[in-house]
Amino acid sequence: MTGPPTSHLRDLPSVDRVLKTPISAAAVERFGQQSATRAIRDTLEEARAACRAGAEVPAPSDLAADALARLEAAERPSLRPVFNLTGTVLHTNLGRALIAEEAVEAMRAAMREAVALEFDIATGRRGERDDHLQALVRELTGAEEATVVNNNAAAVLLVLNTLSLGREAVVSRGELIEIGGSFRMPDIMTRAGAKLVEVGTTNRTHPMDYLSAVGPATGVVFKVHTSNYRIDGFTAEVSARELSAIAKERCVLLVHDLGSGTLIDLAQYGLKHEPTVREAIVDGADLVTFSGDKLLGGPQAGFIVGRKDLLAAINQNPMKRALRLDKLRLAALEATLKLYRNPDRLAERLPTLKLLARPAAGIAVQARRLAPILSNALGDEYAVDMVECRSQVGSGALPLDTLPSAGLAISHQSGSGQALETLAAALRALPVPVIGRIEKQALILDLRCLEDEAGLLADLASFSPGGSRAVA
Repeated sequence: MTGPPTSHLRDLPSVDRVLKTPISAAAVERFGQQSATRAIRDTLEEARAACRAGAEVPAPSDLAADALARLEAAERPSLRPVFNLTGTVLHTNLGRALIAEEAVEAMRAAMREAVALEFDIATGRRGERDDHLQALVRELTGAEEATVVNNNAAAVLLVLNTLSLGREAVVSRGELIEIGGSFRMPDIMTRAGAKLVEVGTTNRTHPMDYLSAVGPATGVVFKVHTSNYRIDGFTAEVSARELSAIAKERCVLLVHDLGSGTLIDLAQYGLKHEPTVREAIVDGADLVTFSGDKLLGGPQAGFIVGRKDLLAAINQNPMKRALRLDKLRLAALEATLKLYRNPDRLAERLPTLKLLARPAAGIAVQARRLAPILSNALGDEYAVDMVECRSQVGSGALPLDTLPSAGLAISHQSGSGQALETLAAALRALPVPVIGRIEKQALILDLRCLEDEAGLLADLASFSPGGSRAVA
């Protein structure tokens, strides 16, 4: 076999010729001469390879359009909005908590203007960035003092490095958790410079286990809230209040890591009671650590609250600077925390709580409304049924507790699992990706987190059977 004649390849237009097309002119205007030229060269290289395989020579305008599409694809943000229809409200892989509008506006203002981040306006002298949150956190938790770092793992790292460097940290074996991405609590403790001392067993730990382990080499007794799993059956654990008494008896510090952390009793919204930060302080913890972007409903952050003298030592640790927050997250946290001052309106203003508190009956009405629309968009190969389902909180919070919800179950007439995988990929390829979950031979779209129904309908308008895009 012989390849295409050289003359066939010579028919490909030059870079200059493609650049002279109106489409290329628009590309140059939007993306610059250098980027447009590079995209055209890449497009021509692909066209050359296609011509060698027997394809027709494309017109200059077609090449320009392909180059423009290449530039637009490269310009699209990698961190894209998606429709979270997984049924997990605080989905770690989808960014966890949605930020309240008040927090969004606070960040926008902090981005646009110079702000008094570390400047005391009253005295005209240098200030501390922690000052923006300390009074609020004290008010909402009952703690003497507070500081905030990058995330809760950083909070634990900083606390142990300050209070237990080269000393023992006593912790129950049943609390040595692993969180997402194979990130293990023992590894954090070791990196902090603490000497891990495990007590008890996986399922049962008793007061005597701690009493036997605590000694002159002990820096802290460390209690970890096992937020991302539960052990049922023949179990025993030492409560925070009991552990506080043991720590005080032996003159050592008690650090309580609450993980997700919540400032309010979630039982009032139909969820299982989760220990609050205030309760942990009342139970006698010297320091409490918790997250900002989970049940609290703010941006990623790690809180350290508790005794004033211990916070002073922590703030003197050189690691604190490496783990501190920037002005944007401080602004968002301040705005988020202020919402808790009005608990009567919290569920309508804090997105995380609003989604968790959505009644299943209202979600079911939405599912019945959307079922025929989605069925029409997918075509005859798929059946779409409204189903009852269970949502979960996510991000390690209340792992065994689910919320009654409703959604759409999509099944393929062939019963093929591969067809569902193909459909899931096609939904992810929409302008705003739609993310669901596959279970029991169906693609489930849990609607608990769907507030922008009009946006989803507009998104589905670009979907066509087989997963191809409809042409506008």
